[in-house]
Amino acid sequence: MTHTDDLQPRYIRANGMEFAYLEVGGEPGGDAPGEAADARPLVLCLHGFPDTAWSMAPLLRRLSAAGFRAVAPFMRGYPPSALPDDGDYSGLALGRDVIALLEHFGAQDAMVMGHDWGSLAAYSAAALRPDRIRRIVTAAVPHPRRFLLRPSRAQLRASHYMFKFQLPGWPERRIRENDFAWLRDLARSWSPGWEPTEAYFGPVKAAFSDRQRLKAALGYYRALPLSLLQREAWQFLLKPIHVPARVIYGENDACILPASFLDQEHLFGDRYELVGIPKAGHFMHIEAADLFADRVIEFLKA
Repeated sequence: MTHTDDLQPRYIRANGMEFAYLEVGGEPGGDAPGEAADARPLVLCLHGFPDTAWSMAPLLRRLSAAGFRAVAPFMRGYPPSALPDDGDYSGLALGRDVIALLEHFGAQDAMVMGHDWGSLAAYSAAALRPDRIRRIVTAAVPHPRRFLLRPSRAQLRASHYMFKFQLPGWPERRIRENDFAWLRDLARSWSPGWEPTEAYFGPVKAAFSDRQRLKAALGYYRALPLSLLQREAWQFLLKPIHVPARVIYGENDACILPASFLDQEHLFGDRYELVGIPKAGHFMHIEAADLFADRVIEFLKA
């Protein structure tokens, strides 16, 4: 999770923009488009908000030890990846990023693990190109149709921050006040009893100290209402997923409530598994890193 000599960002171009990524388990070279680094199965690990690819480092190492080529991109707009010229942070754009990335790494198909917004990217990629996505593991977010069209009153209350993020200017100011105290408290509230470490939160503060980068991260939330009015988004984001999927949730998650993961079996047309992480909240990949990695690897190797 920290910046180390053996794990430093690399840079590529995919889907028309520059992405930074962390990698464990690939051989040197093989970074030209269409050129596989090695024969290991590719796993893309996608972070959410407020987070960066650095939180995926322990999982990358576990995946590599299990025989995978593990790559964690910094999502579009998150430094050191580029700000997209078109300002598109829709779920479809995130899914297309995934497909472009696996094509760059020379893989015919890939497995995808996504947390939070990374989950939406995984769902989107699987809907767009089920022939290129071998299987997905999503964490902390149910199928978009279940979450967006059937939220309970309790979930709407828990998602209050999403409505605040629609306000022009207010979140950009509020989040950066008092050394990001509000944002740190928000993360605490999502994972009750967990204290965000500096190893996790330091890179988040560094990323969002740039107002344009913070605006980019908020752009994911601001793209949601418009996406739901677009026919293409309805066609892909809200349809059933036809690749094997394991959905992981934290049993103490106060951001996306555990009840929001129920009654979604009909939205998965292939193998589907729902797995809870006991005593963990929204950031279960950090709070219970070893158990989370076990649950990811056992499904990817099944």
